[in-house]
Amino acid sequence: MISFEVDETSDVPLWAQLRQRIAYLINSGELKPGEKLPTVRGLASEISINYNTVNKAYLSLVSDGYLESTRGRGVFVTDIASRFEESEFSQAQALMDDCICACRELGMDFKDIEKTFVRHVKRLRYEAEHEEDGGKIIDFDKAKGKNGSMAKEV
Repeated sequence: MISFEVDETSDVPLWAQLRQRIAYLINSGELKPGEKLPTVRGLASEISINYNTVNKAYLSLVSDGYLESTRGRGVFVTDIASRFEESEFSQAQALMDDCICACRELGMDFKDIEKTFVRHVKRLRYEAEHEEDGGKIIDFDKAKGKNGSMAKEV
């Protein structure tokens, strides 16, 4: 059974509130690895919210590695902590919590924070992939010569 109360005063969408609650229950150890969660329809009925809201929360948790969904078997809690050393996981989580709190203090909502994180991670991944290949990103404004033509890099 998942205990969940909607925070009507929050600007966080309902599906994200549910997602955060389930992630908290997993991180706190209340939901154990391998434990089967209620079906989407079952949980929606149990906590009196829309089926699509629960589905979106579950999909997000599956995407982030908290849950594993197997057609015909159900949705299960994964052992997300086993992917990292326990201390590395909690250190990383603490850093992210600090960063999210700082962003909230700047007035950002959770959706904007998530978009910013995703963009930043994609940019860093792109740079890392191209750095390994020996590729180089050229700033064309800086690369222009005095006559406006491209300067050659040797």
